[in-house]
Amino acid sequence: MRKGYLMTELKALIFDVDGTLAETERDAHRVAFNDTFAEYDLDWHWSVELYGELLSVTGGKERMKFYVENYRTDDLRRSNLDGFIAELHQRKTALYNELLARRPIPLRLGIARLLKEARNEGLRLAIATTTSDKNVITLLEHSLSSDSVGWFDVIAAGDIVSAKKPAPDIYHYALKELGLKAENCIAFEDSKNGFRAARDADLRTVITPSDYTRQEDFTGATLILDHLGEPDEPFTVLAGDVGDARYVDVALLRRFDSI
Repeated sequence: MRKGYLMTELKALIFDVDGTLAETERDAHRVAFNDTFAEYDLDWHWSVELYGELLSVTGGKERMKFYVENYRTDDLRRSNLDGFIAELHQRKTALYNELLARRPIPLRLGIARLLKEARNEGLRLAIATTTSDKNVITLLEHSLSSDSVGWFDVIAAGDIVSAKKPAPDIYHYALKELGLKAENCIAFEDSKNGFRAARDADLRTVITPSDYTRQEDFTGATLILDHLGEPDEPFTVLAGDVGDARYVDVALLRRFDSI
């Protein structure tokens, strides 16, 4: 990452989704995977602990392939394994979206407030995630606002790039679609893989570790907080300098003048 490079005007905020906007992994994605396995009469089951290990692999199809290769080697003999995994993933996505519509997952502390403030301050918003665009849309519509998809100029999601996080490709794509340089933007992430992707795209990054990522190494991040905070529920600073700020707002983000 470049050091000592003076930031030009802050113009956009780019958000990861799972674990960053909301704690969706354990009680939504994992549940939908297990429900899919049950529908297909598979004796696969991802416990809370196992799913935490599997999260080292980004992307749902990639995660299932890793699971088979490392935990269910007998299933490697299944004909057209990649096609079967793609079919499972399609069904899992449908079940995940049904779950979010039926039982919305609350956004993490400070997310809704910051998104609304950023819009009011004229900042552009973007998404950069490995989850599918359908998953993003359902989360936003049910957990934020029915019109909130329109708040985002770019939703870079799923298989829109071939190399997923920790590769920086999804961030390069988002920046290209925004028509902005990295120094004009700040990324928000919760995981080591996400941080590596943002870092390698030269983006300054605010990290809010999630339930599954609290022990990961985020050395070099611009700021590490337990959450974005609210005026009456201040964040805890895990690393970085926020002065006397108690929650993340646009004024605080504009104070970060180097990457």
